[in-house]
Amino acid sequence: MSLEVAAIGQDNSGITMTPIGYVRNDVDAPRREEWEEVVSDIVLDAAWEEATEGLEEFSHIVVVFWMHKASSGGGVPAKTHPRRRPDLPLVGLFATHSPNRPNPVGISIVRLLERRANVLKVRGLDAINGTPVLDIKGYSPGDEVNATVPQWARKL
Repeated sequence: MSLEVAAIGQDNSGITMTPIGYVRNDVDAPRREEWEEVVSDIVLDAAWEEATEGLEEFSHIVVVFWMHKASSGGGVPAKTHPRRRPDLPLVGLFATHSPNRPNPVGISIVRLLERRANVLKVRGLDAINGTPVLDIKGYSPGDEVNATVPQWARKL
């Protein structure tokens, strides 16, 4: 299965992404919270098994995935209240973690519990059963920056 994505560029060519695997867990519908204790298997295509060697030396990995059940395209508002909370300010979509995006790409840093051949067992992945996985990277604490967040984000 390939995911076709229209690209913004001079030649207006498309971007084709082929999932490297899929998420397997007991979560069948998108939800906003309570992902911390969800244990998932990331089942990679067998052709990528060798590419997982060495991941077990990392405590955490970065998982890039396609939120296949999230809204995208024309139905995505430019502004929203974070987590649909009217007590928080109306801000631009790109200032939020809303799953409804022009390109529903998800990125999560998760705890790697185990690597078995082409299966990675992880905790805290905010993706539902069947979610296509696009890429995986070992997480390095050096990736962190001294970041600031708006006042409203501290209320989440």
